[in-house]
Amino acid sequence: MTQEPKITAALIYDFDGTLAPGNMQEYDFIPAVGQSNREFWNDANSLAEEQDADMTLTYMAKMLEAARSRKLSLRREAFQESGRNIRLFPGVKEWFGRINAYAAARGVRVLHYINSSGLKEMIEGTPIASEFRKIYACSFLYDVDGIAYWPGVAVNYTNKTQFIFKINKGVESVSDCKLVNQYIEERERPVPFSRMIYVGDGTTDIPCMRLVKNFGGHSIAVYNPASAKVGRKDLASLIRDNRVNHVCAADYTEGSEIDRLVKLIIDKIAVDFELQQLEIPR
Repeated sequence: MTQEPKITAALIYDFDGTLAPGNMQEYDFIPAVGQSNREFWNDANSLAEEQDADMTLTYMAKMLEAARSRKLSLRREAFQESGRNIRLFPGVKEWFGRINAYAAARGVRVLHYINSSGLKEMIEGTPIASEFRKIYACSFLYDVDGIAYWPGVAVNYTNKTQFIFKINKGVESVSDCKLVNQYIEERERPVPFSRMIYVGDGTTDIPCMRLVKNFGGHSIAVYNPASAKVGRKDLASLIRDNRVNHVCAADYTEGSEIDRLVKLIIDKIAVDFELQQLEIPR
Protein backbone atom coordinates (compact mmCIF):
# COMPACT_ATOMS: atom_id res chain seq x y z
CA MET A 1 0.00 0.00 0.00
CA THR A 2 1.51 3.35 -1.06
CA GLN A 3 1.85 6.00 1.63
CA GLU A 4 1.66 9.73 1.03
CA PRO A 5 5.36 10.74 0.65
CA LYS A 6 6.52 12.46 3.84
CA ILE A 7 10.18 12.86 3.02
CA THR A 8 12.33 13.53 -0.03
CA ALA A 9 15.49 11.65 -0.98
CA ALA A 10 17.86 12.18 -3.91
CA LEU A 11 19.55 9.62 -6.13
CA ILE A 12 22.43 11.36 -7.90
CA TYR A 13 24.23 9.64 -10.78
CA ASP A 14 27.30 10.20 -12.84
CA PHE A 15 26.59 9.11 -16.43
CA ASP A 16 29.60 7.76 -18.35
CA GLY A 17 30.64 4.43 -16.85
CA THR A 18 27.77 4.63 -14.36
CA LEU A 19 24.56 4.41 -16.38
CA ALA A 20 26.23 3.64 -19.72
CA PRO A 21 29.50 1.88 -20.65
CA GLY A 22 32.38 4.08 -21.83
CA ASN A 23 32.18 7.73 -22.84
CA MET A 24 29.08 9.03 -24.61
CA GLN A 25 31.08 10.67 -27.43
CA GLU A 26 32.41 7.25 -28.46
CA TYR A 27 29.07 5.83 -29.65
CA ASP A 28 28.38 8.19 -32.52
CA PHE A 29 30.21 11.52 -32.41
CA ILE A 30 33.86 10.41 -32.59
CA PRO A 31 33.25 7.94 -35.47
CA ALA A 32 31.35 10.72 -37.29
CA VAL A 33 34.38 13.04 -37.16
CA GLY A 34 36.61 10.30 -38.56
CA GLN A 35 38.76 9.67 -35.50
CA SER A 36 39.40 6.71 -33.26
CA ASN A 37 38.56 7.05 -29.58
CA ARG A 38 42.27 7.09 -28.77
CA GLU A 39 43.00 9.87 -31.29
CA PHE A 40 40.21 12.10 -30.05
CA TRP A 41 41.03 11.81 -26.35
CA ASN A 42 44.79 12.05 -26.95
CA ASP A 43 44.24 15.28 -28.88
CA ALA A 44 41.99 16.73 -26.18
CA ASN A 45 44.26 15.73 -23.30
CA SER A 46 47.42 16.85 -25.12
CA LEU A 47 45.85 20.28 -25.65
CA ALA A 48 45.12 20.48 -21.92
CA GLU A 49 48.74 19.64 -21.09
CA GLU A 50 50.19 22.03 -23.67
CA GLN A 51 48.01 24.95 -22.54
CA ASP A 52 47.82 23.91 -18.86
CA ALA A 53 44.06 23.93 -19.32
CA ASP A 54 41.09 22.06 -17.89
CA MET A 55 40.58 18.69 -19.65
CA THR A 56 36.82 19.16 -19.68
CA LEU A 57 37.11 22.44 -21.55
CA THR A 58 39.62 21.03 -24.03
CA TYR A 59 37.43 18.05 -24.91
CA MET A 60 34.54 20.45 -25.54
CA ALA A 61 36.79 22.66 -27.70
CA LYS A 62 37.92 19.59 -29.66
CA MET A 63 34.30 18.57 -30.25
CA LEU A 64 33.53 21.95 -31.78
CA GLU A 65 36.73 21.95 -33.84
CA ALA A 66 36.27 18.40 -35.12
CA ALA A 67 32.60 18.94 -36.01
CA ARG A 68 33.39 22.14 -37.92
CA SER A 69 36.22 20.47 -39.84
CA ARG A 70 33.79 17.75 -41.00
CA LYS A 71 30.96 20.25 -41.56
CA LEU A 72 28.74 18.40 -39.09
CA SER A 73 25.75 20.09 -37.52
CA LEU A 74 26.45 21.91 -34.24
CA ARG A 75 22.79 22.33 -33.34
CA ARG A 76 21.49 21.07 -30.00
CA GLU A 77 19.23 18.66 -31.89
CA ALA A 78 22.25 17.07 -33.58
CA PHE A 79 23.91 16.36 -30.23
CA GLN A 80 20.61 14.98 -28.90
CA GLU A 81 20.34 12.73 -31.95
CA SER A 82 23.84 11.46 -31.21
CA GLY A 83 22.73 10.67 -27.65
CA ARG A 84 20.04 8.32 -28.97
CA ASN A 85 22.81 5.88 -29.93
CA ILE A 86 24.14 5.55 -26.38
CA ARG A 87 23.82 2.04 -24.96
CA LEU A 88 22.74 1.83 -21.33
CA PHE A 89 23.72 -0.74 -18.73
CA PRO A 90 21.30 -3.63 -18.07
CA GLY A 91 18.09 -2.62 -16.33
CA VAL A 92 18.63 1.15 -16.46
CA LYS A 93 15.44 1.92 -18.41
CA GLU A 94 13.23 0.09 -15.91
CA TRP A 95 15.17 1.17 -12.81
CA PHE A 96 13.54 4.54 -12.15
CA GLY A 97 9.92 3.44 -12.12
CA ARG A 98 10.70 0.46 -9.90
CA ILE A 99 12.72 2.47 -7.37
CA ASN A 100 10.14 5.26 -7.31
CA ALA A 101 7.34 2.79 -6.59
CA TYR A 102 9.35 1.02 -3.88
CA ALA A 103 10.15 4.32 -2.18
CA ALA A 104 6.60 5.67 -2.46
CA ALA A 105 5.29 2.57 -0.67
CA ARG A 106 7.48 3.62 2.27
CA GLY A 107 6.48 7.27 2.25
CA VAL A 108 9.60 8.45 0.42
CA ARG A 109 9.69 10.59 -2.71
CA VAL A 110 12.86 10.02 -4.75
CA LEU A 111 14.26 12.73 -7.01
CA HIS A 112 16.81 11.60 -9.62
CA TYR A 113 19.66 13.83 -10.78
CA ILE A 114 22.56 13.57 -13.23
CA ASN A 115 25.93 15.03 -12.18
CA SER A 116 28.26 14.38 -15.11
CA SER A 117 31.31 15.65 -16.97
CA GLY A 118 29.65 14.36 -20.13
CA LEU A 119 27.52 16.45 -22.48
CA LYS A 120 24.03 17.46 -21.32
CA GLU A 121 22.71 17.68 -24.88
CA MET A 122 23.63 14.03 -25.53
CA ILE A 123 22.06 12.88 -22.27
CA GLU A 124 18.88 14.72 -23.33
CA GLY A 125 18.74 12.41 -26.35
CA THR A 126 18.69 9.20 -24.29
CA PRO A 127 15.41 7.42 -23.48
CA ILE A 128 15.87 8.09 -19.75
CA ALA A 129 16.30 11.90 -19.96
CA SER A 130 12.77 12.57 -18.68
CA GLU A 131 13.46 10.58 -15.49
CA PHE A 132 15.71 13.28 -14.06
CA ARG A 133 14.67 16.28 -12.02
CA LYS A 134 17.76 18.07 -13.32
CA ILE A 135 20.70 17.16 -15.57
CA TYR A 136 23.88 18.82 -14.36
CA ALA A 137 26.44 18.30 -17.10
CA CYS A 138 28.62 20.12 -19.62
CA SER A 139 26.77 22.11 -22.26
CA PHE A 140 27.41 24.63 -25.01
CA LEU A 141 26.30 28.20 -25.63
CA TYR A 142 24.26 28.64 -28.83
CA ASP A 143 24.08 31.65 -31.12
CA VAL A 144 20.90 33.19 -32.56
CA ASP A 145 20.89 30.53 -35.29
CA GLY A 146 21.02 27.74 -32.72
CA ILE A 147 24.65 26.82 -33.46
CA ALA A 148 27.00 25.82 -30.62
CA TYR A 149 29.98 28.15 -30.45
CA TRP A 150 31.44 28.10 -26.91
CA PRO A 151 31.28 26.06 -23.68
CA GLY A 152 28.42 27.24 -21.50
CA VAL A 153 28.91 24.86 -18.57
CA ALA A 154 32.03 22.78 -17.90
CA VAL A 155 31.72 20.16 -15.14
CA ASN A 156 34.97 18.67 -13.83
CA TYR A 157 35.74 16.43 -10.87
CA THR A 158 35.95 19.25 -8.31
CA ASN A 159 33.16 21.58 -9.38
CA LYS A 160 30.80 18.60 -9.46
CA THR A 161 30.48 19.11 -5.71
CA GLN A 162 28.68 22.44 -6.16
CA PHE A 163 25.66 20.61 -7.54
CA ILE A 164 25.43 18.46 -4.43
CA PHE A 165 24.96 21.65 -2.40
CA LYS A 166 22.42 22.98 -4.91
CA ILE A 167 20.38 19.79 -4.51
CA ASN A 168 20.76 19.97 -0.73
CA LYS A 169 19.39 23.54 -0.64
CA GLY A 170 16.83 23.17 -3.42
CA VAL A 171 18.54 25.74 -5.64
CA GLU A 172 18.58 24.04 -9.03
CA SER A 173 19.69 26.87 -11.35
CA VAL A 174 23.21 26.33 -12.70
CA SER A 175 23.83 30.07 -13.02
CA ASP A 176 22.79 30.89 -9.44
CA CYS A 177 25.67 31.72 -7.10
CA LYS A 178 23.67 33.75 -4.58
CA LEU A 179 20.88 31.61 -3.12
CA VAL A 180 23.09 28.54 -2.92
CA ASN A 181 25.49 30.43 -0.65
CA GLN A 182 22.83 31.72 1.71
CA TYR A 183 22.68 30.08 5.13
CA ILE A 184 19.81 27.64 5.57
CA GLU A 185 19.27 25.58 8.71
CA GLU A 186 20.05 21.93 7.95
CA ARG A 187 16.59 20.79 9.07
CA GLU A 188 15.01 23.25 6.62
CA ARG A 189 16.94 22.06 3.57
CA PRO A 190 14.82 20.17 1.01
CA VAL A 191 17.22 17.22 0.68
CA PRO A 192 19.50 16.62 3.69
CA PHE A 193 22.82 14.93 2.89
CA SER A 194 21.67 11.94 4.95
CA ARG A 195 18.96 11.32 2.35
CA MET A 196 21.31 11.38 -0.64
CA ILE A 197 22.59 8.37 -2.55
CA TYR A 198 25.47 9.12 -4.94
CA VAL A 199 26.31 6.61 -7.68
CA GLY A 200 29.55 7.01 -9.65
CA ASP A 201 32.24 4.94 -11.30
CA GLY A 202 35.64 6.52 -10.86
CA THR A 203 38.08 9.30 -10.11
CA THR A 204 35.90 12.18 -11.33
CA ASP A 205 33.28 11.16 -8.76
CA ILE A 206 35.55 10.76 -5.73
CA PRO A 207 35.07 14.29 -4.30
CA CYS A 208 31.26 13.93 -4.55
CA MET A 209 31.20 10.39 -3.17
CA ARG A 210 33.42 11.39 -0.26
CA LEU A 211 31.35 14.53 0.42
CA VAL A 212 28.03 12.66 0.50
CA LYS A 213 29.48 9.87 2.65
CA ASN A 214 31.11 12.24 5.14
CA PHE A 215 27.85 14.15 5.62
CA GLY A 216 25.88 11.01 6.44
CA GLY A 217 24.62 9.97 3.00
CA HIS A 218 25.49 6.86 0.99
CA SER A 219 28.00 6.60 -1.85
CA ILE A 220 28.09 3.68 -4.26
CA ALA A 221 30.95 3.05 -6.69
CA VAL A 222 29.94 0.94 -9.71
CA TYR A 223 31.90 -0.99 -12.32
CA ASN A 224 31.09 -2.53 -15.69
CA PRO A 225 29.54 -5.97 -15.06
CA ALA A 226 31.28 -7.22 -18.22
CA SER A 227 34.61 -6.98 -16.37
CA ALA A 228 33.38 -7.76 -12.87
CA LYS A 229 36.56 -9.26 -11.39
CA VAL A 230 38.82 -6.42 -12.53
CA GLY A 231 36.23 -3.74 -11.81
CA ARG A 232 35.57 -4.74 -8.20
CA LYS A 233 39.30 -5.06 -7.53
CA ASP A 234 40.04 -1.62 -9.02
CA LEU A 235 37.42 0.06 -6.83
CA ALA A 236 38.21 -1.83 -3.62
CA SER A 237 40.68 0.89 -2.61
CA LEU A 238 37.81 3.42 -2.44
CA ILE A 239 36.33 1.46 0.47
CA ARG A 240 39.72 1.02 2.13
CA ASP A 241 40.35 4.76 1.83
CA ASN A 242 36.92 5.50 3.34
CA ARG A 243 35.72 7.28 0.20
CA VAL A 244 32.62 5.19 -0.55
CA ASN A 245 30.21 3.01 1.38
CA HIS A 246 29.67 0.29 -1.22
CA VAL A 247 30.98 -1.17 -4.50
CA CYS A 248 28.54 -2.84 -6.94
CA ALA A 249 28.27 -3.92 -10.56
CA ALA A 250 26.41 -1.45 -12.80
CA ASP A 251 23.60 -3.97 -13.26
CA TYR A 252 20.30 -2.23 -12.52
CA THR A 253 17.99 -5.19 -13.12
CA GLU A 254 15.49 -6.21 -10.47
CA GLY A 255 17.10 -8.29 -7.72
CA SER A 256 20.65 -7.20 -8.63
CA GLU A 257 23.14 -6.17 -5.95
CA ILE A 258 22.59 -2.44 -6.44
CA ASP A 259 18.82 -2.91 -6.62
CA ARG A 260 18.79 -4.63 -3.23
CA LEU A 261 21.25 -2.13 -1.76
CA VAL A 262 19.37 1.02 -2.81
CA LYS A 263 16.10 -0.44 -1.51
CA LEU A 264 17.77 -1.11 1.86
CA ILE A 265 19.04 2.48 1.96
CA ILE A 266 15.52 3.74 1.21
CA ASP A 267 14.24 1.57 4.08
CA LYS A 268 16.87 3.14 6.34
CA ILE A 269 15.92 6.67 5.27
CA ALA A 270 12.27 5.93 6.10
CA VAL A 271 13.09 4.37 9.49
CA ASP A 272 15.52 7.16 10.43
CA PHE A 273 12.79 9.71 9.71
CA GLU A 274 10.31 7.87 11.95
CA LEU A 275 12.89 7.72 14.76
CA GLN A 276 13.58 11.45 14.40
CA GLN A 277 9.87 12.15 14.72
CA LEU A 278 9.79 10.25 18.01
CA GLU A 279 12.59 12.47 19.34
CA ILE A 280 10.62 15.67 18.77
CA PRO A 281 9.22 16.98 22.10
CA ARG A 282 5.44 16.81 22.24
